Amino acid sequence: MGLYLDSLDSLTLYKKIRDSKWYIDKTEIISELIDRIGTAENYICVTRPRRFGKTVAANMIAAYFSQNLDSREVFDGSKISENPKYDEFINSYHVISIDFSKIDDMCQNYDQYISTIKDILISDLYNAFPDVQFREGSSVVEDLRKIFDTTGTQFIFVLDEWDAVFHMNFISEEDRARYLLFLKNLLKDQAFVALAYMTGILPIAKYSSGSELNMFLEYTMSLEERFGKYFGFLQNEVDDLYHRYLKIESNPRISLEDLGKWYDGYHTFVGDRVYNPRSVVAALTNNNLGNYWTSAGPYDEIFYYIRNNVNGVKDDLALMITGDKVRCEAKEYAATSMNLKTRDEILSAMVVYGFLSYADGFVMIPNQELMGQFADMLEKEESLGYVHRLAIESGKVLEATLAGKENDIARILEQFHDTEAPILMYNNESDLSAIVNLAYLSARDRYDVQREDKSGKGFVDFIFYPKRKEEPGIILELKVDDSADNAIKQIKDKNYIQRFKGKVAEKPDVKEAILVGISYDKSEKKHTCRIETACINS
Repeated sequence: MGLYLDSLDSLTLYKKIRDSKWYIDKTEIISELIDRIGTAENYICVTRPRRFGKTVAANMIAAYFSQNLDSREVFDGSKISENPKYDEFINSYHVISIDFSKIDDMCQNYDQYISTIKDILISDLYNAFPDVQFREGSSVVEDLRKIFDTTGTQFIFVLDEWDAVFHMNFISEEDRARYLLFLKNLLKDQAFVALAYMTGILPIAKYSSGSELNMFLEYTMSLEERFGKYFGFLQNEVDDLYHRYLKIESNPRISLEDLGKWYDGYHTFVGDRVYNPRSVVAALTNNNLGNYWTSAGPYDEIFYYIRNNVNGVKDDLALMITGDKVRCEAKEYAATSMNLKTRDEILSAMVVYGFLSYADGFVMIPNQELMGQFADMLEKEESLGYVHRLAIESGKVLEATLAGKENDIARILEQFHDTEAPILMYNNESDLSAIVNLAYLSARDRYDVQREDKSGKGFVDFIFYPKRKEEPGIILELKVDDSADNAIKQIKDKNYIQRFKGKVAEKPDVKEAILVGISYDKSEKKHTCRIETACINS
């Protein structure tokens, strides 16, 4: 065993996941890999956003195949053990497993980075094959070929985060070309490669301009069905985890519906719903819904991808933060963190990195967890113009609502409508709802804000469920070329307040509701607001 060759790390790290109470068996992916060994389709690259289980799968694959490990205790009884070839392939190959995102804190340039990797691998090979006569000063590739020519040994390569090097600040364009050449020489048309399994965030085609790595078959979240079910949690898997949670937790504070709102919103190529696995596990472990995305980086991770073309995506962000989706021509292979220029490139990159989800030609903010990240950005980035300013004003709008200050709400909306464009055209109630939703952005800290929620005898434009018992609920109805009084009347006539009565247990009891009607007269270009309060009798 070595640091890269048949490393004990892979088995140890995967065993920790296997022993977790939130473990989901994804070992069937190994069956698909077994069928690729020794074929012309034995080069596989799986790309997914961060936090979707790529490293867990890489450790699992390395632990299963590694020849100098005994991993039967971990895999016996799992789904892969039902495969007729299970016994034949478990611990059957030497595995070279490298996580390219791991870097020594003293590393200052590419030569130090790649030399460390090569030196460790050469040392592992020399220790594992002491009878092979290696040439002094030989390269890694030469040593691997020597091993194969002498012993007939083939290797399985498990290369995690292959593209991590492209995000390191000391890497130049020349270094990237050298790195691609290193991978090409290591893997392409080499008889010692039984299987090469590689993971990353961005597709290979983004960086490999020619034939360097064209032997790989690439599997992305949005463009390929194969391997889709092995990354992220599918709905039936979340259902299973939630049942475990209810058995374990004496005072459960999370509903299955809440898990969907917070961490769902992604899709496989065939349309299956996909949850962010890390966030689901963190929420169930802590018995608390929260933004677990932020532990890996602040809001400016998002802004990084739009800063070169703020104006091009500003209105799109305003619409998406209100819960709408926007049309986008996905350019997955053009998406790069280095030089984003066009609107579609920016939005596509944000899909690749998991900040947005993509389906049927539209992009959207996938869930409440990411909505919080975008809200932080809107409130902090002055370059976003009116979107930033309205986000800042949103605290005043909520306070004015709670205090019944109708004129203040109308004044703030009027101010932005008179000075900004083009999202504020108000051609219909949908346009008005977008800007009103943005005006109540800060309310999301204190309320679960729902749009078009079925209630009473119809659908209410907005309903705000308080997160704390002492807060009143809010029902908001919008009208264009109609009166705010009629909006209030509709709330009453259609009994929208019924939504606060007998609501499932995860919502706090609401004793009082604030009814808000907002209207806009297109000819007069004037906003009107009416507010009433209503007691709720349970």
